[in-house]
Amino acid sequence: MKPLKTLRISGFDALPLVEGGKGISVSNGESSGAWASAGGVGTFSGVNADSYDVGGHPVPQTYHGRTRVDRHEELISYAINGGIAQARIARDLTGGKHPIHMNVLWEMAAAERVLVGVLEGAKGLINGVTCGAGMPYRLSELAAKYGVWYYPIVSSGRAFRALWKRAYHKQAEWLGGVVYEDPWLAGGHNGLSNSEDPNKPEDPYPRVRQLRETMREFGLNDTPIIMAGGIWFLREWDHWIDNPELGPIAFQFGTRPLVTKESPISDAWKQRLLTLKEGDIYLNRFSPTGMWSSAVENDFMRDLKARTARQIAYTNEPMGDHFVELPLGARKKPVYVTEHDKVLAEGWIADGETEPVKTPDQTLVFVTPEKLREIRTDQVECMGCLSHCHFSNWSQDEGHTTGKKPDPRSYCIQKTLQQISHSEEVDNQLMFAGHAAFRFGSDPFYSNGFIPSVRQLVERLVTGD
Repeated sequence: MKPLKTLRISGFDALPLVEGGKGISVSNGESSGAWASAGGVGTFSGVNADSYDVGGHPVPQTYHGRTRVDRHEELISYAINGGIAQARIARDLTGGKHPIHMNVLWEMAAAERVLVGVLEGAKGLINGVTCGAGMPYRLSELAAKYGVWYYPIVSSGRAFRALWKRAYHKQAEWLGGVVYEDPWLAGGHNGLSNSEDPNKPEDPYPRVRQLRETMREFGLNDTPIIMAGGIWFLREWDHWIDNPELGPIAFQFGTRPLVTKESPISDAWKQRLLTLKEGDIYLNRFSPTGMWSSAVENDFMRDLKARTARQIAYTNEPMGDHFVELPLGARKKPVYVTEHDKVLAEGWIADGETEPVKTPDQTLVFVTPEKLREIRTDQVECMGCLSHCHFSNWSQDEGHTTGKKPDPRSYCIQKTLQQISHSEEVDNQLMFAGHAAFRFGSDPFYSNGFIPSVRQLVERLVTGD
């Protein structure tokens, strides 16, 4: 493999190895500080990061507000305090000598308020901000205001063109790089467009080449592109390094840093990753954001798939084939279904899935009484963690509702990500992962359950493995 050369990233000469930001408490000040100290670019998650009490213990993110709006304000306060805390930890570990980035999601609740609050409270501690999960037009303006570099996350040259023409050309001097996140291979939420087939992954090389061509139109010849998603052995990407078609390239690792000593995830989660097999990670569209996402097959995902499979269409009045009555609720008010679907419904009810729940799409899903209570409780206790939530129908816009029915086919993402990040429970929680995660099981580096330090992992990556 060609030797890796340092790149100028956020004002530092660093190895072109970037830690992926990931989500709630999964990439923190300790992991990002270690990654940066090993020579790369550390990235902590600014999505409801942990803050700490005077004893150094994580502050539980519990909510006391009576309304969603009250709880939403509590969540923003937690997020700002947590982001500042993680920035301080990372900077303490690096001594300010290595680049530290913060990752935020544009679709998270009050993304602008959280970003401003953290940058204001952690002045001089954060060198760059990466941001995806949406079209973060105001990212450049906010980053420039605080003198930090910005790194939009895109999945196509077309998306970057839109961001540049609408906003980024005004603060071009603070554009530190562009993250290309492969929409088929990256972990977490993915940027698949409606014109792209989730079952037909495309080769990232021509897509990144097209992104570079777009950037060159705007004079961004030397601005790094950071390739994210599906990367395991760098020797498999040797033809990308020092390639004049692509220009300066760095590589982002989100999944591999999970299995390190500094990674804050539980031992149970790390051990689960070490046992994954090909096919255990797949794209799905259960997320309350409405976006595609990549997660590990476990009981949590199996429940969502089974719940969606127990679904039939209905009408409020007899119409066409929908003429068979199906009584709902305590008052037994009927809706109308097909003869075939009435038989399906009766079978599910006989199996204990006795509660039909309406969806925004004029369908019914059938769940147990216990699952219905869980769904209703989670919806009622919503704290507005997203800008718009399909599951609870929360919206941060005026009125604080999407105007649609809550969707019982989804889930409370804040609840499950907090639980998997702060407990040993992994089978019944959402476990995001990149599609290369199954390679933990066959990579000899992890033989006999070996868990490296971040420095050992970075040194391994530099060799091509």
